[in-house]
Amino acid sequence: MKCSVYIATSADGYIATHDGGVDWLHSAGNPKADMAASHDMGFGDFIKSVDCMIMGRKCMEMISRMNLSPEQWPYGGVHIIALSNSIMEPPDNLCGKIEMFSGDISDLVKKLEGKSYRHAYIDGGSTITSFLNSQLIDEMTITKAPVLLGEGIPLFGKLTNHIKLENSEATVFPNDFIQIKCSVNYL
Repeated sequence: MKCSVYIATSADGYIATHDGGVDWLHSAGNPKADMAASHDMGFGDFIKSVDCMIMGRKCMEMISRMNLSPEQWPYGGVHIIALSNSIMEPPDNLCGKIEMFSGDISDLVKKLEGKSYRHAYIDGGSTITSFLNSQLIDEMTITKAPVLLGEGIPLFGKLTNHIKLENSEATVFPNDFIQIKCSVNYL
């Protein structure tokens, strides 16, 4: 199964403030830019390419706090699994949308492959780091917002080995966000 990361960070590599806030994403960049040709910076096409999503508990809790309406739900009908060793049920507003999983992520990937899932969207800093350390990520798309936070939750935690990124493509959007897509090669 192909596992892909699609995530935004500040220019200095943070995915959220220490309290999990991501409001800075909505105020970063040039608000007057004409984004008609790339209004979602490729997210819609990406989400159409995946058939399941694996996220961490903190990511799930952040989405729960957003209290999204059905019209705001960005994941369509994608099957979503949240990883947690402490929470067995999703928050009430995510019941029926998210399945909980506790255990080894390699076993989860094998289970999903056995159910004919082909492309997983991996989200959440700790989850991405765990998948990288298990050599399960195939490609990453990282969109850098033109803002420096100075501190917060970094995208990557401690990696157990060096990882080579290859076949890089960069896209600069009119709002000054820069997106880098690359494949992952485990040395």
